[in-house]
Amino acid sequence: MSNRRRPKSARRRYGVISLAVTVALGGGVAVALAATSGSSGDGQRTVSDTAPLGPSGTPAASATGSAKASAGGSPTATGTATGTAGATTTAGAKATASASGSAGAKAGKAASGGTPAKSVPLPGHAPAVFTGRAFDTCTAPTLATMTAWRKSSPYGAAAVYVGGRNRGCAQPQLTNSWVHSVSSAGWKLIPLYVGAQPPCQTGGNPERITAADADSLGATDGADAASRAAALGMRAGSTLYLDMEAYDTSNTACVAAVQSYVQAWDRAAHGKGYWAGFYGFSQSSAAAVASAKSAGRPDLPDAFWYARYDGNADTTTGFPYSSSLWTGHRRGHQYAVNLKETFGGAALTVDHDAWDGPVAIVG
Repeated sequence: MSNRRRPKSARRRYGVISLAVTVALGGGVAVALAATSGSSGDGQRTVSDTAPLGPSGTPAASATGSAKASAGGSPTATGTATGTAGATTTAGAKATASASGSAGAKAGKAASGGTPAKSVPLPGHAPAVFTGRAFDTCTAPTLATMTAWRKSSPYGAAAVYVGGRNRGCAQPQLTNSWVHSVSSAGWKLIPLYVGAQPPCQTGGNPERITAADADSLGATDGADAASRAAALGMRAGSTLYLDMEAYDTSNTACVAAVQSYVQAWDRAAHGKGYWAGFYGFSQSSAAAVASAKSAGRPDLPDAFWYARYDGNADTTTGFPYSSSLWTGHRRGHQYAVNLKETFGGAALTVDHDAWDGPVAIVG
């Protein structure tokens, strides 16, 4: 991501390789999201409340765009980028039902042991979905820059860092007024929370997960993410994305602690009326969550944003996990990083994202 906890130069472009991730098995709750056939301007679509579990169908249409990353190293293109502004899904497309485990089953025991946690009911508000191109950058841009980019860039959504002790950049622009102003201008926002990081991860993060506090810390951080989003005007029904950076997924104890934290974070977000999303790296943090989801673990993210720097500006080409996971407008794909672009005379260094998933609801 464009937060500066981990320098971009240290991040590698990942090829297609296999990765085995060990996770503990447990029960689950079967849930699914169903897309409505209606759409509104700028690629936004709404998704209905929780739908009954059904058989898998055809994956939803994905975002497209013409921007490509270079074959090796970080792209260095400067100037106006080309691309189509927000390809939308086919009207009437239906979300594919996806099970996260056996209906009604309880969550597994916490990493620290004890009574199994009960799954929290999903939010009563339907999420809003954007399909098209998005960008993320470390510090929320000025309103003038957002206005200029709205008029001439191919982007329709922007990710913003709403909180977390490990958030790497100051956010002087990110206020309730800014959120309402850019939303009124037509932008869709993707709220990102940099929570506690894995115990086996290198670096000097001020907040780190331990096996003993994974559940409690996840619950505290999930509630904090919801509180911060609400203060910015992102109301219940929004989807909040937890940023989990890369770590050693061959360390099974580390994987277990992170999973407990993520599950607790998701329950806390649901308890506040928000949908839970996740951002991670395709061959580490995201792979661990995908493996757990495939195994039927409960309380895992409703939406999935994966970093895979392959230059494919969509959410299906090269999707490195089972095609049955996070279907029905629930994916984001960060496909290129550290690109300096100028639109309307305003320059930014951004990461590129193809988006076909939930965003914030402002108002």
